[in-house]
Amino acid sequence: MKRDRALAYAAFAIVCIVWGTTYLAIRVAVRTIPPTLLTGARFVSAGLILLAIARLRGDPLPRGKRLLGELLIVGLLMVGMGNFCVAFAEQWVPSGFAALLVATAPFWAALMERLRKDGDRIDARRGFGMLIGFIGVALLVTPGGAGGAFDAHFVTGAVAIQIGSIAWQYGTVRGKYNLHDVPPLMSSAFQMLAGGIAITTLGFAIGEQQRVTITAEGIGALAYLTIFGSVLAYTSFVYALRKIRVTSMSLYAYINPLIAVILGWVILHEQLTWISILAMAIILAGVALVQTPRRRIEHARVAAFRSGSG
Repeated sequence: MKRDRALAYAAFAIVCIVWGTTYLAIRVAVRTIPPTLLTGARFVSAGLILLAIARLRGDPLPRGKRLLGELLIVGLLMVGMGNFCVAFAEQWVPSGFAALLVATAPFWAALMERLRKDGDRIDARRGFGMLIGFIGVALLVTPGGAGGAFDAHFVTGAVAIQIGSIAWQYGTVRGKYNLHDVPPLMSSAFQMLAGGIAITTLGFAIGEQQRVTITAEGIGALAYLTIFGSVLAYTSFVYALRKIRVTSMSLYAYINPLIAVILGWVILHEQLTWISILAMAIILAGVALVQTPRRRIEHARVAAFRSGSG
């Protein structure tokens, strides 16, 4: 049990670090590969790799209409909408800002949990945290917050990221409670293939292949997203999700933005203003308020259990 827990937190650490770097890679890749085909190529490739690894390990193929349907739904939500919306937005939204907008994930996670029959309730502290967090988002999506990147496309991208975040969190909740009987590698593979094939089909249907430009930079970014962002980090996310609470898992929203903002500023020279820095602080403060109550409750339960069993 302790070993499983340790592996889960190691997987969670991979998610926190690697996904923080993928915003930079996406921003680079969409310069030459349109977002729909970028997302499709990334996840179809990663899904095939994981499927091969899973079969070599002896993992059985999932069977049954209900289970296959659930894998399809989760894949469409998390890959076909969640990941695609970020790639779509980063055509105009700087990578660090995209990560900050995705930092609202804990708010949507809390709302999804609340809607479940036995889900965690949203108390006054959490509600206040969500309120100030969204104030931070609103501050970021202003001419002063976005700096030179602000225009109608930037706002469209910001809205798309929120839609994607909702889809991602809903897929996360469904995956946690409905896919626990599928081995993690096989589950990841089918989710990636479901979402990847669907979004690739859409990309060809709208003619995105005509806008693809082959460059070393674009191919390198795609390869990084496929191997590290998808094969490694996505599978780590699916594994960790089985051992750690949904609300705790969304803590990666603290770390990803910090990594993404620093990389975007240093490598891509993305502009940071005092308003955008203030917005980042407000968003992360909101995330802290949303997360803190659950940790305190869990600590109190552990203390009560230990005192009672002593």
